[in-house]
Amino acid sequence: MDSSELKAATDSIAATSAAFLSALEAERDVSPHTLAAYRHDLAGFGSWAGRGGTAGLDGVDRKLLRRYVSYLAQLGYARRSIARKVSALRSLLGWAVLNDVIPTNPAEGIGAPKLDRPLPQVLKAAEAARLCELPPTDDPVGLRDRALLELLYGSGLRVAEVCGLDLGDVDLAAAGVRVTGKGRKQRQVPMSEPAVAALELYLQDARTRLLERGGGQAPEALFLNLRGARLGPRTVRASLARLLRAEGAPVVSPHVLRHSFATHLLDGGADLRAVQEMLGHSSLATTQIYTHVSTERLRTVYEQTHPRA
Repeated sequence: MDSSELKAATDSIAATSAAFLSALEAERDVSPHTLAAYRHDLAGFGSWAGRGGTAGLDGVDRKLLRRYVSYLAQLGYARRSIARKVSALRSLLGWAVLNDVIPTNPAEGIGAPKLDRPLPQVLKAAEAARLCELPPTDDPVGLRDRALLELLYGSGLRVAEVCGLDLGDVDLAAAGVRVTGKGRKQRQVPMSEPAVAALELYLQDARTRLLERGGGQAPEALFLNLRGARLGPRTVRASLARLLRAEGAPVVSPHVLRHSFATHLLDGGADLRAVQEMLGHSSLATTQIYTHVSTERLRTVYEQTHPRA
């Protein structure tokens, strides 16, 4: 539709948000999780603005946006949550300007709360190795989970990336895996020797048994659940939590293994850009947080070992 038709079809904040989300899904191929977050955040703003008498984006100005940020802070939202909601609004309003729904973007110059970026939680190398060895090797699920954990730690993959792997993405002979990350960008990542060994054991018989148990719903997927379908991130988190509780250990997120992967590489002298490439970070600044973790470790070692620390 042309700009006049679009403007007529977006006479409310809710309608404009719906058009924006449809365009976002079609043009940028964003993940369902991102779309759901945008939808939730924009609906919250639309509801708040509507209660104050603002029906469409043409009634949104900087003063209103600042009041909304203040309102969110009064409700007790964390600064990170407020920043995410402001980012969603900025994207919506920017899209509306580009499509001639409104003349200017009132969100320009509206600052989100400054974030205190916490250092990621990291396991010691021995702790990470012990975690990877927790799953039993006498049943298909245990063999699957061991191979999965070895990939999370040995290659630094995200949970969603591991769950999205197909059989053709893994090259055991070359000890490498083709990963589809955020924005559907692909990268090649090396695999550790324990990961290759664990995958060989899993693929020998365990995966076939899982596939047959569920009726072969996902023959292309590398990791399967008990129904023979592709394994999902929620199941991975639940399996890890169950293993840790059985050991009497604190429950950690699978993402801690990715953090540990990056930190241990840098501790061992790996080049920062190489770690960036393996993690699939688009910006080096995202990877640099792991250098702070390593610095913290150096400080701890220094204080514990140097006689004049």
